[in-house]
Amino acid sequence: MSATPRLLVYGATGYTGKLVAEHAKESGLDVVVAGRNQERVKALGEELGVDSRAFTVDDPALLRDALDGITVVLNVAGPFYRTAGPLMDACIDKGVHYLDTTAEYDVFATARSRHAEAAAAGVMVMSGAGWDVVPSDCVAAHVAARVTEPVSLRLALKLLSATPEESEGLNLFSRGSIVSATEGIGDLGVLVRKDGDIVALPEPKAASFDFGDDGLEECVSVSMGDLITSHYATGVPSIEVYVQVGQPLPIDLDLSTLPDGPTAQEREVGRSKVVAEVTGRDGSVTRSLIDTPTGYRFTQLSSVEIARRVLNGSFTPGFQSPSSAYGPELALAVGDSQIKDL
Repeated sequence: MSATPRLLVYGATGYTGKLVAEHAKESGLDVVVAGRNQERVKALGEELGVDSRAFTVDDPALLRDALDGITVVLNVAGPFYRTAGPLMDACIDKGVHYLDTTAEYDVFATARSRHAEAAAAGVMVMSGAGWDVVPSDCVAAHVAARVTEPVSLRLALKLLSATPEESEGLNLFSRGSIVSATEGIGDLGVLVRKDGDIVALPEPKAASFDFGDDGLEECVSVSMGDLITSHYATGVPSIEVYVQVGQPLPIDLDLSTLPDGPTAQEREVGRSKVVAEVTGRDGSVTRSLIDTPTGYRFTQLSSVEIARRVLNGSFTPGFQSPSSAYGPELALAVGDSQIKDL
């Protein structure tokens, strides 16, 4: 591990990666930008005034060499099922901490499976350092702590809370997010956690949640990393995750018709929200809501905040969720995010 803490952002030339790399540099971190395309990586390094490294994750020996002198890897290169496993293994072998911004369930499962090796190596492995799953993980831990014997957790995500005028024509997703969703999230079917085990449902479940906007809003169950992270952080045995319907999910969209991602102005439109609902053994239901900046802006801030903490020596070895490592308060350190008990 590097004597001088250094952060390597892999996938730095992508839409989210560039946002993250820019913010990391502005935050005073010692940043190395990295990715597969040497020309693009070099140009970004020169633009930001930081070192750059070009490499793929296909060759284990070259990959490990590429991590020389690095303290933390922040992987922003989706689809993550292609990059996360090799980078996790290389980081563990080299004594380097691993973070990523995935929303892909399978990647969370992979990260969880690396717990023993990472703990033995003294490094932390954390998937979901962005809007997936920092807000949901933190509000889940917050509300679970309010319940004496929690037995089930339901999370409901509202990607965009905005007026019709604000949301009209708004581009919510980058091309990379669409590819990750199409190849990583959309193919899973519907998973839930029941009595500690992951089980597949024959069809999605429907439920309604109040996000504080328009009364109860219809939601549908989806397979998200919270099935891994919230179980790890809270120990609640049964977990379901929902997303508000009526908002476009990045599945089956035509990449050729889309820009790289939301503009700077679009990233500031509206809010994102998560409702966490925990049922106790006595049947009581306790709810909390977290209100945050929208996805890309939150991810830009949260991933760099977590990287900064790890670089400063604040980490717990092994697999960790955001809240298991830093408590529910982590999300409140990101922008103007707020948790409200309902």
